[in-house]
Amino acid sequence: MTATELYTKGARIWLPDPELVWRGAELLQDYKGEPCTLRVQYEEAEAPSQISMHLHRKIERKDTESEIQVKDKTSLPHLRNPEILIGENDLTSLSYLNEPEVLYNLKVRFAERNIIYTYCGIVLVAINPYEQLDIYNNDIIQAYSGQDMGAMDPHIYAVAEEAYKRMSRFEQNQSIIVSGESGAGKTVSAKFAMRYFAMVGGSQAETQVEKKVLASNPIMEAIGNAKTTRNDNSSRFGKYIEISFNRSNEIVGAHMRTYLLEKSRVVYQTKDERNYHVFYQLCASAALPELKKFSLMGADKFFYTSQGKNISIDGVDDAEDYQSLKDAMKLLGFQEKDIAMIFQIFAGILHFGNVKINAKDGESSEMAEGQDQGCFVHPKDPSIGVACRLFGVDESQMRTWICNKKITTVGETLTKPLTKAQAMFAQDALSKFIYSKLFDWIVTQINKALHSQTKTHRFIGVLDIYGFETFQKNSFEQFCINYANEKLQQIFNMHVFKLEQEEYVKEAIEWSFIDYYDNQPCIDLIEAKLGILDLLDEECKVPNGSDSNWCQKLYGKHMKHSHFQKPKIGMDTFIINHFADQVTYTSAGFLDKNRDAVSEEHVNIMKASEFELVGELFVDLTEDTGKGRVQALQTGPRGSSKQMKKTVGSQFRESLTLLMETLNSTSPHYIRCIKPNDLKASFVFEPKRAVEQLRACGVLETIRISAAGFPSRWTYPEFFQRYRVLALSRDINRKDFKKSCTVVLPKLIQDVDKYRFGKTKIFFRAGQVAYLEKLRADKLRACGIMIQKHVRGWQMKNKYKRLRTAALGVQRYGRGKLARRYAQYLRETRAATTIQKHWRGYKTRRTFHSVQHAVVKIQAAVRGFFGRRAFQKRLYEYKTRVIQSRVRTFLARKQFQKVLYGIVKVQGHFRRRKAKEELRLLKIEARSMENIKNVNKGLENKIIQLQQQLDSRKKENQDVVEKQNSAIKALEAEKDRLLISSTEGQKASNRLAELENELRQLRAELERERGEKQDLVSEKEILRQKYEQDVGVLKAENSSMKEELDAANRKLQEQMKISATTGGNEKWEEQRRMLIAEMESERQHHQRLVKEHNRLLQRFENMQGEMQMLTSPTKGHKRTPSDISQLSMESVASSVSPDQKEEEEKDDQGYGTEKKKRQAPTPPTAAAMEKQMKEAKPSPLATDSIPEKEDAEKTLPPADIDVALILKLQRLVKSLEKERDTIRKKFEALEEQAKEGTGFGDSAFKSLKQMLTDQNSLLLGSNAYESLKMQELENENDKLKREVAKLMESIAKTTNFNKGAKSTPAGKEFLDQFEAMTDELERRREECLQLRSLLAERSISTHAVAKQSYGGQDEMVNEDNELTMAYKSQRDIIRLLEQQLQKTEKELKSRTSEYEAELQDLRRENDKQNKLIQHSLSLTSEAKIEATMQHEITRLTSENLDLREKVDQQEEQIRKLKKMLKVYAKRLKEGEAAEIQAELEKEETKSVENVAHIRHRERNYMGMLEYKKEEETPVVKALILELKPKVATCLLPGLPAYLLFMCVRHTDFINDDEKVRSFLTSTINGIKKVVKKHHDDVERVTLWLANTCRFLHTLKQYSGEKQFQTENTPRQNEHCLRNFDLSEYRQVFSDLAVWIYQTLIKNMEATIQPSIVPAVLEHEAIAGLTGSKPSGLRGRSSSRAEDTPEYSLDSLMKSMNLFLRVLTQHAVDPELIKQIFRQVYYFLGASALNNLLLRKDMCNWSKGMQIRYNLSHMEQWLRDNKLQESGAGSSLEPIIQASQLLQARKTDSDVDSVCDMCSKLTVPQIVKILNLYTPVDEFEERVPISFIRKIQQKLKERESTDTSLLMDLKFSYSVTFPFNPSSIALETIEVPEQLNIAKLVVRC
Repeated sequence: MTATELYTKGARIWLPDPELVWRGAELLQDYKGEPCTLRVQYEEAEAPSQISMHLHRKIERKDTESEIQVKDKTSLPHLRNPEILIGENDLTSLSYLNEPEVLYNLKVRFAERNIIYTYCGIVLVAINPYEQLDIYNNDIIQAYSGQDMGAMDPHIYAVAEEAYKRMSRFEQNQSIIVSGESGAGKTVSAKFAMRYFAMVGGSQAETQVEKKVLASNPIMEAIGNAKTTRNDNSSRFGKYIEISFNRSNEIVGAHMRTYLLEKSRVVYQTKDERNYHVFYQLCASAALPELKKFSLMGADKFFYTSQGKNISIDGVDDAEDYQSLKDAMKLLGFQEKDIAMIFQIFAGILHFGNVKINAKDGESSEMAEGQDQGCFVHPKDPSIGVACRLFGVDESQMRTWICNKKITTVGETLTKPLTKAQAMFAQDALSKFIYSKLFDWIVTQINKALHSQTKTHRFIGVLDIYGFETFQKNSFEQFCINYANEKLQQIFNMHVFKLEQEEYVKEAIEWSFIDYYDNQPCIDLIEAKLGILDLLDEECKVPNGSDSNWCQKLYGKHMKHSHFQKPKIGMDTFIINHFADQVTYTSAGFLDKNRDAVSEEHVNIMKASEFELVGELFVDLTEDTGKGRVQALQTGPRGSSKQMKKTVGSQFRESLTLLMETLNSTSPHYIRCIKPNDLKASFVFEPKRAVEQLRACGVLETIRISAAGFPSRWTYPEFFQRYRVLALSRDINRKDFKKSCTVVLPKLIQDVDKYRFGKTKIFFRAGQVAYLEKLRADKLRACGIMIQKHVRGWQMKNKYKRLRTAALGVQRYGRGKLARRYAQYLRETRAATTIQKHWRGYKTRRTFHSVQHAVVKIQAAVRGFFGRRAFQKRLYEYKTRVIQSRVRTFLARKQFQKVLYGIVKVQGHFRRRKAKEELRLLKIEARSMENIKNVNKGLENKIIQLQQQLDSRKKENQDVVEKQNSAIKALEAEKDRLLISSTEGQKASNRLAELENELRQLRAELERERGEKQDLVSEKEILRQKYEQDVGVLKAENSSMKEELDAANRKLQEQMKISATTGGNEKWEEQRRMLIAEMESERQHHQRLVKEHNRLLQRFENMQGEMQMLTSPTKGHKRTPSDISQLSMESVASSVSPDQKEEEEKDDQGYGTEKKKRQAPTPPTAAAMEKQMKEAKPSPLATDSIPEKEDAEKTLPPADIDVALILKLQRLVKSLEKERDTIRKKFEALEEQAKEGTGFGDSAFKSLKQMLTDQNSLLLGSNAYESLKMQELENENDKLKREVAKLMESIAKTTNFNKGAKSTPAGKEFLDQFEAMTDELERRREECLQLRSLLAERSISTHAVAKQSYGGQDEMVNEDNELTMAYKSQRDIIRLLEQQLQKTEKELKSRTSEYEAELQDLRRENDKQNKLIQHSLSLTSEAKIEATMQHEITRLTSENLDLREKVDQQEEQIRKLKKMLKVYAKRLKEGEAAEIQAELEKEETKSVENVAHIRHRERNYMGMLEYKKEEETPVVKALILELKPKVATCLLPGLPAYLLFMCVRHTDFINDDEKVRSFLTSTINGIKKVVKKHHDDVERVTLWLANTCRFLHTLKQYSGEKQFQTENTPRQNEHCLRNFDLSEYRQVFSDLAVWIYQTLIKNMEATIQPSIVPAVLEHEAIAGLTGSKPSGLRGRSSSRAEDTPEYSLDSLMKSMNLFLRVLTQHAVDPELIKQIFRQVYYFLGASALNNLLLRKDMCNWSKGMQIRYNLSHMEQWLRDNKLQESGAGSSLEPIIQASQLLQARKTDSDVDSVCDMCSKLTVPQIVKILNLYTPVDEFEERVPISFIRKIQQKLKERESTDTSLLMDLKFSYSVTFPFNPSSIALETIEVPEQLNIAKLVVRC
């Protein structure tokens, strides 16, 4: 391939430009090979706003055509890369590697696409955007964590991840070198790198070193950063931070080294610059209490902070930064006193800078040398006093030695005054020295805080160092900075060359030595023997050395050096040719800065400070601090010191050498920061500034080294996939891609030096990939032309045939049309002649008729005119006469009305006068009291009459209502008949035909009722009309009465006014006060009665509780309903028939039975209480019902019977009966619990008596106490009985429980309970008496015992201390009984509160019903009838619906039975008749056996496992800790959960709460332990997720709560827990299940995470559709392990199948499986989308197709496994829409469709994908910027506020555990031998 093949017409080239640096153009002619002039056409220049913000002149459009001179091939312009390569992530992947391409690629990525990071080989180029970007949050860190460097878009996190992986995998120390000029973003980049390490390497230790590492940044920025003209936060020192890691790759510590602090900034700043931030932070916070003692002022008041004339930074709050600085110091362990001392020293430096040094009088700058000169500090200068106070030094000494110096000679010591300039220099030197020493001390303290006691395994270093600097005036600082950059550049060049060499050796290709720039000569010039630094140190040792002498020595020594030059003008400057540029240095100040001297007197003064920290700063340290800092020097006459300390240059050289050794021992990673413009404008790219930095930072050198070798690299399969279109079919070997490439490539590129074949890759020189792309494009274009040619030929042939056929058809139809047209002409001519003949005759006739008609019309019009005129005249005369008559009538009527108005007015005046006189007389009459009394009496009589009339009307209305009673009774009878029929329907549910007949009967009856209802409605209408008439009359009477009352009230008010004026108001007011006082006293009396009633009621309830406690024979025992011994546990476990229950009730001897009633003692019985209550005054509720009963008994005609009231009372009775049944059921349940409890019956008393008999010797001392206690209890009991009797009498007087003649259920229940308690109390009293007598009989002395058992030897009774032991055991028994009593008391109190709450509810309901009854009484008869009918219709409808529901249930049962019959029939056909018969016989046998067991009360297995307390740990260990998933899969699903619950059931059975608590706690801890230990084992975690859920469901199923018993069998209901309420433990197990679920999800996510990107994004299943492009494919990541497994879509599907198989094997609930895969699919989709958003190579049309195809496999997997309804598919919608967005058309007309399609994507995600979209072929088009802008504008209409770029990988859906009861009977479960617990538990 020659130059003539590349430089052809149309080739795109780069030409130099003075403004744009490089400008694109296009060749207009071919290059022939000889020196010639080529015509080119320039491309249109960009707008100045896109180039620079400070270019004021617009780049005018140059001539479109121009000419360039080409002398030879070396002067040819640079070629441009194809458009498809523009914007690549890696600059080395460009086909043409040159400076203009690098600059243009960076410009496109930064200015157009707003991408700040770009790779350049091993270098990450970072351009400062001058804007906050949301690309550094934790989600981005998680996205880059664990990813290969080349797999993601360029980012600083990718470099940090590469360093972290290389350290962890290959155990190599790493270093990240961040460089760049001031303002390029070095400090921020270093901070983000350390933040990444803190996140991924964060340990769980208590020290939290990673937080301390990050906390060091604000401290170092405050004391080491300052504002410059180029950067608001410029680092004025270099630092190297070593982050230490342990063997687990967790951060354990850090260490910091600093380099070359810019001390001169402490005392001097140029315009628009600031001092170090810490000074301004102190000044901004001067008002704080802790800083007031420092006497701080504003920053503009201090000399050291006001020289730059700009003390603030836009957007920076110095006061807030001060607080951040303090918090960071506290976090790093700085003590409060040290923090205060640090700020005090900084404040002292500020005040010391304000000390003004004055020259003595007569001093001038022209004084002769040797003449005495001097200076002084004014005595009233306050600054020096404040500074000395803050430093803790003597003010007088400081005043003396700041203006003088000490000279020590051989025999004496002299004091020499200093000039003002010398004194000011010494002052600044001391300030700089103090600041630098304090800086070093703070760094030392930070290192101590970051130091770890743990042994460091490896470290990662982050070097944040200044870049190459060149200014108009360059001094010692710039010299050291550029010297350091020379050393770093040397390492960089060697590293780049080494990597290239390793790649070539690895691929075994031939390579020649690459010539790269070696800057060793420049380094030798600086640091070699007699180099610049050596000469500088030597000159510093000379007593009278000066900068000019040193400069002359440089001229004489290095003038011949290639890297040293002497400027043409000036003798105090020199030039060094650095690798980046030539730099001119000014020698002035080199010696002083290199010495870094401070007066010895000043040092001694500071050493004597009263503050320890200040003195510590000035103590000479003998050990190396490792920071490259200058130590304090003793100053004196030059050359007088015997031992000179190291200069700044020598120390910097040593520290730099140490740094180079450290970097050489690590694997370096490079970050080059670029400053795009000097105006700090966001995303503005200035090519001139950028290219200067690219040349200085070594990026172009990397490009040059890469271009010198083989920069483009392709693997054999990818090369074949891309360029197989250039190969012939006979040259292709699909089985061996390498062989095919070795055959095809030589035919395409003849020059073998342009490429090399490696082991796995093909290497190309620069430009070859572009050439291949050109060949490929030409080939595709030629193929396209060939296809177009044949397609167009085929189209034209088809078109010709269609045209010829059409022409023949047109001719045929045309000729026929002409013939038909001529025939038509002949017919039309003949027809026209005939028409003319008839038309002419018609026309003549029409003319004659029209003339005749006109003559007739004229005659008629004339005659009509004369007739109308005569008529109008007569009409006018008639109307005139009518008007005259009307006007005359009006005038007469008006005169009459006027006269009538006057008469009426006169009458009105006369009558008014009469009314006034009558009113005056009435007022006089109204003043008398007798008149008022008469009026009131008349009003009272009138009111009584009205009330009597209202009563009579009411009776009439009630008479009307009584007429409806017959109909209501009929309805009641009908209702009862319907209830009976409903009951019969319930009993005969299996007789469907009878039910249908009854339904038909009910429908017929309903129709009859409807007819009756119609009759009632008609009657109602008649009654309503009559009622309306009556109401009308009553209304009229009421209105008249109201008028009379109003008149009377008015008179009364007038009388009251008159009486008020006469003094009668006092009498009325006194009477009113008396009435109010009387009413208040009555109200208070009523309230006292109510309170007394409530108090007595509460006292009764309290005594009832005390009676229950007193009646307990032993503490902790709840008495059962009978006083005989408890039944055996077999009877409890078996079910008893109703007949047997009745027999048992008859035999019962407990309280409430007939036997006990006959034996009832003296306390009042229920009958007596009922009698007392009947005799007592009835309650208001009872009085309402008594008249009705009495009327019914006396068979008097019913009066005032309210039907609605009766119905409501009936409903109230039904509701109360339901409440009674509920309470009865609860009471029976309590009795059953008491029966099953561990209480003491008579047998227990007998055993207690026997025990007391055997141990009567132990109770000798306590018998007296027990007898006294018994007497007290009896007295108390009698007292309580009397109080209860009194209480019952008071209750009987105030409360009536009976309803009419018969007592209500509530009253009966209360009386029964009271009588039963009374019986029980009497029975307990008798038992206590018996027990006391028994104790008295058994009370014998110790001597009697000895005489009876030990032959009279008293000492043998308690020989072995057996009495004490027996006493202790008895005491323990008593304590246990007390605990049981307390527990029982708590239970009784809770139940009592429940009963009280129920009673309160009943009372409220009763009050509510009373209100409803009163309301119904106030209704009219029609409303009552309507409400009654509506209620009956509603009730009948609800009953019919209930019947219909029962019919549906029966039908459903029939369908199930039919289905079972079909199954059995099918099995019969298949030959399973024997098995079916065996099953039926087995069921029959089982039923018979069950009946037999029930009858004979034999023992059955009850589904429990009994274990001993000491066997608890082995049981838990065997069932939980040692259970393996393989064993569990062979057992019944959920068997461990069933066995654990069976153990819990036994603890409930024996009522051992301590045992159940211990067992459940051990179970929970065991599950947690096994899950934590095997958290990475999917099978183990799944096993215990399934068993935990099953155990949770089992706890609910057997809890006894009705909501969980709907699907239980009767047998399962018998197994419910009876003593324990484990609802709190259910919550604990629910939380445990959630934790296990989350552990399983994390395990699954970690398993599939490596497969997601290869399976979803990278897998290319569609043959012939590839998303690769000519990117060079330089493998960036060198941290990939050699044994890293390859992942694909198949591996992901295998993982999914494994998860499903494990979940199914362990019988996880199906609903939970759906939730699991929904969460897994969300993680899968979110991970894939996040990776897609960070990978530019994935955003193209082909990849979108492949991704959508891969996702379809995942959706199909859901459908195949019937999980499509789980919502997992919807969680993939974001990544699906992203793939659709890649495939969608992207034109302006598609904006709406694209926005609608991407409903699940956020706005930043859509815009990011569109920006990343990159075509893989030249035939595709890029996304226009206008399209992206329109998309953004359209998306602003969305209501969603989500602006996140990445999806949250930690998001989790809420998990629920739907209740899933088990049909397995616990008694059928057997313990398998594999569990090894057969010896530990017993089945019972």
